[in-house]
Amino acid sequence: MNFTLKIWRQENAKAKGRFETYHVTNISPDCSFLEMLDQLNEQLIQQKQMPICFDHDCREGICGMCSLYINGRPHGNDTGVTTCQLHMRRFKDGETIWIEPWRAKAFPVIRDLVVDRSAFDKIIQAGGYISVSTGGVPDANAIPIPKENAELAMDAAQCIGCGACVAACKNASAMLFVAAKVSHLALLPQGQIEAKNRVKAMVAKMDELGFGNCTNTGACEAECPKEIKITNIARMNRQFYKASLT
Repeated sequence: MNFTLKIWRQENAKAKGRFETYHVTNISPDCSFLEMLDQLNEQLIQQKQMPICFDHDCREGICGMCSLYINGRPHGNDTGVTTCQLHMRRFKDGETIWIEPWRAKAFPVIRDLVVDRSAFDKIIQAGGYISVSTGGVPDANAIPIPKENAELAMDAAQCIGCGACVAACKNASAMLFVAAKVSHLALLPQGQIEAKNRVKAMVAKMDELGFGNCTNTGACEAECPKEIKITNIARMNRQFYKASLT
């Protein structure tokens, strides 16, 4: 398969960026999107040109590092996948593919397709810790948890913090990310002790860092690679209102 790539190049956060055109040939349809970029970079290095900078780590859909805007969609034209799980068979032979970094004030460009997502780390840090007993290991069934709550908590805990929700949102809102982090603890008894302080601190930090608010368009849920539900945002809002009134 052959492709024309329109890739965003930018030296740093303050530099003026631009799209540059590249051509790749003989790409296997079973090749992942990042492997295709690896082949392009090998080609550029052989030509003594600067390779494309992009984030990656696990390449198994776990770490959330591979944050790319592809043809106008976070992580590309598939659902429930990260960029590293996207394969070239999802594109047409000879297609032109547009590749950009996340576009959000809170995610400044470091170089090319790499953005600084440390804002998410600061929100997590604002949430603090949970208080737990440091005694002996309790039995697995010592704290009874309703099956529905356990499943909802596990669903929320799947969030990998990739930032696709922010990239998809017209307001660059981080509500789905914060809601997932609040929800998976709010649903479990272990997270109740600091619940009020946690939700207020994380929402305040989110606002401080320049993320927008939620207007319920649902784009975040549609583009989330782990398919986190926006019902978590409703749960977080309830937690926040309760914490603010007490």
